[in-house]
Amino acid sequence: MSDENKTDGKEAPRRSTLSLKPRGGPGTVKQNFSHGRSNNVVVETKKRRIVKPGEGKSVFAPKTESVTPPPPKPAEPATTPASADAAPAVPTGNLSAGEMDARARALEEAKLREIEDQKRAEEEAIRRANEDAATRKAREEREAQEAEEAAKREAEEIARKAREEEEARLAAADASAAAAAASEDGAPTKKTATPINRDAARKPEQPQKPAARPKGTDDRRRTKLTLSNALNANSERARSLASMRRQREKQKRGGQSSGPREKVMREVTVPDTITIQELANRMSERAVDVVKLLMAQGQMLKPGDIIDSDMAQLIAEEMGHSVVRVSESDVEEGLNDTPDAPEAMEPRPPVVTIMGHVDHGKTSLLDKIREARVADGEAGGITQHIGAYQIERDGKKISFLDTPGHEAFTAMRARGAQATDIAILVVAADDSVMPQTIESIKHAKAAEVPMIVAINKMDTPGADANKVRTELLQHEVFVEGMGGEILDVEVSAKTGDGIDNLLDAINLQSELLELQANPDRPAEGIVIEAQLDKGRGAVATIIVQRGTLKKGDIVVAGSEWGRVRAMIDDHGKQMEEAGPSTPCEVLGLSGAPSAGDQLVVVDSESRAREVSDYRQRKARELEVAAQAGQRGSLEQMMTNLTEKGADKAPFVIKGDTQGSVEAIRSSLDGLGTDEVQAQVVHAGVGGITESDVTLAMASQTPIIAFNVRANKQAQEMAKREGIEIRYYSIIYDLIDDVKNTLSGMLAPERRETFIGYAEVLEIFSHSKIGKVAGCLVTEGHVERGMGVRLLRDDVVIHEGELATLKRFKDEVNRVDSGTECGMAFKKYEDMRKGDVIECFTVEMIERSLD
Repeated sequence: MSDENKTDGKEAPRRSTLSLKPRGGPGTVKQNFSHGRSNNVVVETKKRRIVKPGEGKSVFAPKTESVTPPPPKPAEPATTPASADAAPAVPTGNLSAGEMDARARALEEAKLREIEDQKRAEEEAIRRANEDAATRKAREEREAQEAEEAAKREAEEIARKAREEEEARLAAADASAAAAAASEDGAPTKKTATPINRDAARKPEQPQKPAARPKGTDDRRRTKLTLSNALNANSERARSLASMRRQREKQKRGGQSSGPREKVMREVTVPDTITIQELANRMSERAVDVVKLLMAQGQMLKPGDIIDSDMAQLIAEEMGHSVVRVSESDVEEGLNDTPDAPEAMEPRPPVVTIMGHVDHGKTSLLDKIREARVADGEAGGITQHIGAYQIERDGKKISFLDTPGHEAFTAMRARGAQATDIAILVVAADDSVMPQTIESIKHAKAAEVPMIVAINKMDTPGADANKVRTELLQHEVFVEGMGGEILDVEVSAKTGDGIDNLLDAINLQSELLELQANPDRPAEGIVIEAQLDKGRGAVATIIVQRGTLKKGDIVVAGSEWGRVRAMIDDHGKQMEEAGPSTPCEVLGLSGAPSAGDQLVVVDSESRAREVSDYRQRKARELEVAAQAGQRGSLEQMMTNLTEKGADKAPFVIKGDTQGSVEAIRSSLDGLGTDEVQAQVVHAGVGGITESDVTLAMASQTPIIAFNVRANKQAQEMAKREGIEIRYYSIIYDLIDDVKNTLSGMLAPERRETFIGYAEVLEIFSHSKIGKVAGCLVTEGHVERGMGVRLLRDDVVIHEGELATLKRFKDEVNRVDSGTECGMAFKKYEDMRKGDVIECFTVEMIERSLD
């Protein structure tokens, strides 16, 4: 050993030392173990690396770390600890430049990850701090609110105790005052009251525990509104604490008594229908009380249910209210029921209706009276509309109504009778009484109007007036010539004979009737006819019955209303006003009314619109009710099933006037049978438009046009879509064509014709045919290919066709009576001896509507 390792002749222990020993560098600590073992631990102090956010430089801080190596093995000597900063024992001299760059990038990425972790840690710390602050704030607010509520409850308790003390003091004072008053009166009184302890009174009482509710007492929770309690009239619902508190406070404020409030009886307005809630509001009652009343009567209804006026009246009267019934129909009050004063009445012209059978000369007679040619303008020479005319005779005016005589215009003729004062029954002297004549007599008697018989066509060779008078007796028409009171006049529309006598009879009859009307009032009349004119719009022919109709008046006609824009007389001249019994055409209505509707003048447009809307709504309701009523009873259901079984021919009808459309509809309804029927899909007044063609396309129906035409667009559309438009000007042709169409829809009639009988004598078997019956023709003859029936004891066993007919071994077509033959049926072999074979033929015959 060298001198450097020697100290005082003693060899110092060998140890490893660090070449760098900075201040605060590594130190050595000795650890002692059992059995004399020990170990040296190196303690190194180094700086901690701190990376600030947003900065690339690092700051080192001193940090102390302890490195504890594993326990030393006993056999190994102590070794010198290595420095903590020393790199692992990896040779660096062999690393390439690429590996050195990879290590540098790895270190840089580690630095970046450390920065990101630091950022996330700071953000998480900020978030947790915010959450802690919000939680702390909510807790403080909740605690403050609880403290405030506790203070409020404490203040209320103090106030309550103060009120109770005051009430006790006042009660004691009243008792002492009463005792003093009794002693002054000289009555012996015994002081039994307990002396009041003022200190105890001033001392606030301790809250006492509420006493337990004794069994059997009323429990407010058990008296809630249930079905059984509602039906039990004796049960009473306990009042809630809040209700009792409100009543006590109200008594303190107003000094009111605690008794029940006095009920107010009201006058309740009840319409046709009303909801229970609305009825309760009008009665100032609770809806639950009304429902409870109905439940007690066995009716389970809700406040929103609708009840009728009768039930509403019963409910209101049961609850002590008076009822005033109103209805939607009240809008029509005062329209046409205002009476006229007797002193305001003035004579008016008579309204005369000419009635009778078709082609008996009604229109020709009126033409002669007017000196006009109306019948030539009617298609086919028959009247198809109601004409209204007025003439003057000896200074007196007479208004005439000419009604059609064809059976299709029965309804029109009936309306003419209702609007007339005198009916003239025209009967042809050569035809005498006919079906439409009898119908006209019935209409005149139903209208209770006087009748004048005009025996027309007295210039014809076969005229016989006495025959007409005699046949009229059968229908209770007693003319003067037969001892009756009905005037009869013999006239000739062709020569004009008897026309003057007829007019004189009309004037005489009108004088006997003493016809009067008030012209100085709003006009009222009746619609005779209505139509839609292309240039003028809705045109209504009317007869003014009383009052005076003026230009500019606001009128209501049925469900239509409007302002009178113009009035035209029977000569086509403009009129400014029309008095009683004056016929005229009125322009300006919103639509074409129905013939027979009442025309009334109203004071304002709002009233007219209100009445019109009500009537339109009622008409729709009636239509819906009629459709709904068809599925009511079993009988109605069976009727519907029967009707559904019939084949229906649909049609779209357009006419020039409302009366014509009604006449066509009634005629088509009369053509139907149980098998086929004519169905009117739509019927309207006016020309044919594109909407009519569209409707016909949807229902696959033809369009029937009576005295109207289709516009250009409708014609092109109908031609393009294949819709047939049939034009008619005479109602006879229209009805005949529809009848032919329905006749073609009838199934042909199956008609059987008996041919002969044959009796089975024997049954044979044939290898090819099967069983063959040997028969004897007893009546008529038998033909091959005809229909046959097999009868056994006069009961039909089989019906089919004859397949084979043989005479000996030959096939024959016919075998006469008294001849034997062989017969075989098609697909049937159950024939026996003694059976009878009936032979017949079947014909299918086409049917038609009579």
